[in-house]
Amino acid sequence: MKRVACILLLVLGTGEVKAQYFFRGTVTDNRGDKLQYVKITSQSSGNIYRSNVQGGFGFNGAVPFDTIYFSYDGYETVTRVLKANEHNTIVLNALPVSAIFKKNHLSSIAAVKKDSARVRHFYNETYNKSRENIFLFTDEAPVISFSANINRASYSNVRRFINDMDGPVPADAVRIEEMLNYFNFHYREPEKDSMFSFSSVITQCPWNPASQLLLLNVCAQKINTEHLPASNLVFLIDVSGSMDMPNKLPLLKAGFRMLVKNLRAIDTVSIVTYGETVEVPLEAIAGSEKEKITAAIDALTADGPTPGEAGIKLAYHVAQKHFIKGGNNRIFLGADGDFNVGMNTEKELENLIEYQKQSGVYLTCLGVGMGNYKDSKLAVLSQMGNGNFAYLDNEQEAEKVLVSELTQTLFTVADNVYISVAFNPSTVVAYRLTGYDNDHKAHADTNMRIEGGEIGSGHSLMAVFELLPLTDSNTTGNILADIKVQYSLPGLRNIYSTGIVCPNNYTPWIKTAPDIKKAVAVVLFGMKLRQSVYSQKVSWKKLNTLCRTAFDPNNYIEKELLELVEKAQKLYRKKRKYSLR
Repeated sequence: MKRVACILLLVLGTGEVKAQYFFRGTVTDNRGDKLQYVKITSQSSGNIYRSNVQGGFGFNGAVPFDTIYFSYDGYETVTRVLKANEHNTIVLNALPVSAIFKKNHLSSIAAVKKDSARVRHFYNETYNKSRENIFLFTDEAPVISFSANINRASYSNVRRFINDMDGPVPADAVRIEEMLNYFNFHYREPEKDSMFSFSSVITQCPWNPASQLLLLNVCAQKINTEHLPASNLVFLIDVSGSMDMPNKLPLLKAGFRMLVKNLRAIDTVSIVTYGETVEVPLEAIAGSEKEKITAAIDALTADGPTPGEAGIKLAYHVAQKHFIKGGNNRIFLGADGDFNVGMNTEKELENLIEYQKQSGVYLTCLGVGMGNYKDSKLAVLSQMGNGNFAYLDNEQEAEKVLVSELTQTLFTVADNVYISVAFNPSTVVAYRLTGYDNDHKAHADTNMRIEGGEIGSGHSLMAVFELLPLTDSNTTGNILADIKVQYSLPGLRNIYSTGIVCPNNYTPWIKTAPDIKKAVAVVLFGMKLRQSVYSQKVSWKKLNTLCRTAFDPNNYIEKELLELVEKAQKLYRKKRKYSLR
């Protein structure tokens, strides 16, 4: 009865509880050592998961029995039929050394059964299908991991929908973690010789009185601007006919011109374009030659098809040709994502970038446009290319990404970063991670074909969990969770680990810091935009009130959010159809 009551509390009475099966277990080698990042493929759904840092895994399924494939470089692939709701131990045997060296690294990439099942269409735009994270019971799945990144594309894309279209935002376009990243909340400088600083707080949940919120803040160190490494930059620009609109190629040109103004003599710029032809208008020009670079940007015009595959390959070739050892080697891809010549599905692009990224070149994607914007493809490219992703809806956003926050966008301090949170079953009955839905990050490890994300200089990541505490009391003192961050340094393979023990430091809402209230308001805004089942009991009016008490109307970015909430409230109340204009 207690478990039934907990479930009813979790869904807030918003609908029936859908029966789900849960597959869990541990992967070890034949010596008993636990294996991290093992790729786990479900035959019934085609979804791919990864084992966590303790070798554990857990994921939902729609059937009580499922055939699961376990694969890991250097080990034999194992196929097992697993029964749901039982703990399974999977043992992988190491391959002989000769077999390891003969194996093609890319052969371990498994195709999803149907690419169409991964993408949802909105008019002629495409978005990766998202599924909101559900509550997990701590005694069944105490550990959850998620990839850290500095992507911000969703917030500016949401802004575009609210300002320029006459209807609700597609749920798949709303990525709450990227909305939080946009504000860089609560930055705290790490201590000397530390990569990250940590802080956490427990407070009330505005949308469910039975729950509490855990806000975890992880801040990356800042690179000393006097010691920034030299940059080898390649501007890969889509100049196809689909880019011939004011909010596409002209916007990208304006953004790149702004970036060029901040380049140094030690930096180099190359330009690769794809459209009617695929060519290199400019190659390895010193950053001090700003007029020459700007003239090449100004000369770009849009025409022809979209041979994205050829453009990507050429850009990586140019970047590798001028590779700076110990420097910042990065491609900036500016496009609407509408590839129509060569590889064009999300899966094909994954395989292409999986191979190219081994060169050590980073990839930053700058999405533009509307109507035929392919968010799903640009998201895949940035995830697989050890990079980040932003959406430019106006020149102010281009300036924010490419000037004001250039060090975060351009200079990486940690690679393959992911965060693992192990909850204490004696304190937390169940938990739900808000955001990170697009990658189906719901269980023991959820990196979905990526080992982790890229974190830029001075970035502040805020992760928000909704918790069902063991008791209704707000007592403090018990350990709530163990937080671990694993990462690599740029260009190196060594894996480092750091973290904290998270105390049950409950703080009443009225006493929480302003940035905490702002972060919670952004999460609730994202949930309302997605029309989440978890936010149905909270009105837009209450959200509006919460935002007005949290955000400063004298701050331009915060004032803009307040205006977006008011506009969205009217749009969702009217429930009008979309209008492209």
